[in-house]
Amino acid sequence: MEPFKVYKGRAVPFMNDNIDTDQIIPKNYLKRIEKTGFGEFLFDDWRYLRNRQPNPEFVLNEPRYQGATILLSGDNFGSGSSREHAAWALLDYGFRVVIAGSFSDIFYMNATKNGLLPVVLPLAARTAIAELPAEQEITIDLPHQKVKAGDQSYSFDIDSTWKYKLVNGLDEISITMQEDEAILAYEKTIPSYW
Repeated sequence: MEPFKVYKGRAVPFMNDNIDTDQIIPKNYLKRIEKTGFGEFLFDDWRYLRNRQPNPEFVLNEPRYQGATILLSGDNFGSGSSREHAAWALLDYGFRVVIAGSFSDIFYMNATKNGLLPVVLPLAARTAIAELPAEQEITIDLPHQKVKAGDQSYSFDIDSTWKYKLVNGLDEISITMQEDEAILAYEKTIPSYW
């Protein structure tokens, strides 16, 4: 996993509340076994018209938000089923950060385990960021737990364990591999017939 320290990007406001995992990535696209290839189907029911043409009224399709890598949203983001594909789809599309009023617990865990930073900010802060020009760069400073947007700075909380893992780019496999000497030493004690 890529370390997440200080990140700069542009934000796209999609301020709906209660965006669930089926809206993030519909179930009919969950047949892949890789973590990639899901970005094309992110918010599929909203992004596309019935003929699979981009919906010009959906915010992610607006030219001014092309290339945005920070998603601003409402409360209760990622509710619904526990599919990890929701985090994969957001990352594959290009998002590195989702700023919302709250997250479902399972989505929050899936996001952090995959290097997608979920940030909780109050509505007033999210509204102020959403009202900035589309070309305004936003800075997410994870070590100092700050979101800097325009001339404002907003603090956010994150569990120290998740912060450590994200800042150092550690997932469960890389943490386990830090113990490879102990693992190898243990394996040498196992009889060959096992």
